Amino acid sequence: MYLKIRAVDVVRVPPERLGDDLEVVVKAVLREKLEGRLDKKIGIFVAVQKVVEIKEGRIMIGDAGVYYETVFDALVFRPKMQEVVEGSVVEIVAFGAFVEIGPLDGLLHISQITDEYISYDEKGAKLVTKDSGKTLGEGDRLRARIVAISLNELDPGDSKIGLTMRQPGLGKIEWIEEEREKEKEKEKEKEREKEKEKEKEKERE
Repeated sequence: MYLKIRAVDVVRVPPERLGDDLEVVVKAVLREKLEGRLDKKIGIFVAVQKVVEIKEGRIMIGDAGVYYETVFDALVFRPKMQEVVEGSVVEIVAFGAFVEIGPLDGLLHISQITDEYISYDEKGAKLVTKDSGKTLGEGDRLRARIVAISLNELDPGDSKIGLTMRQPGLGKIEWIEEEREKEKEKEKEKEREKEKEKEKEKERE
């Protein structure tokens, strides 16, 4: 999901900034140029972290700026197919929920939430399961798996990430915790049954 990468880019330092600290200027130009930009192979540039090396500057005829090939470290967000992610619901709509996973939102379609029938409560801005009455609303934390990725380099906000919770270990965090508690109770019950059987065996002896 979040990766630290080392990359190389050519940075143009404008003439009015040639007297300033070169590393500070180069980092500022890189941040302005790259942060928030999406590259299908690399992902979304979240932050330029450190300038590692600035090579000798080059000038071009008719341009008063100086060009520096620069090696730098950056933090990027790169969604991967089948990756399990955690995020918060930012919007509930009739056809599902939009979930914030890093700098992008993923769509959890209503058909990918649970096996139960789900209704849309427009007034309460939540989705409600028919049988168990579980709800999913804005601000809820959940764990899901990425099942579709369509990245738009020209408009990162238009990128689409499809999510599912219809697999074991996935769901709203509260639901997962409830399931764990139920499993613990089942285990305790099994242990109690075993103890009873042992006692019966002793009595028979």
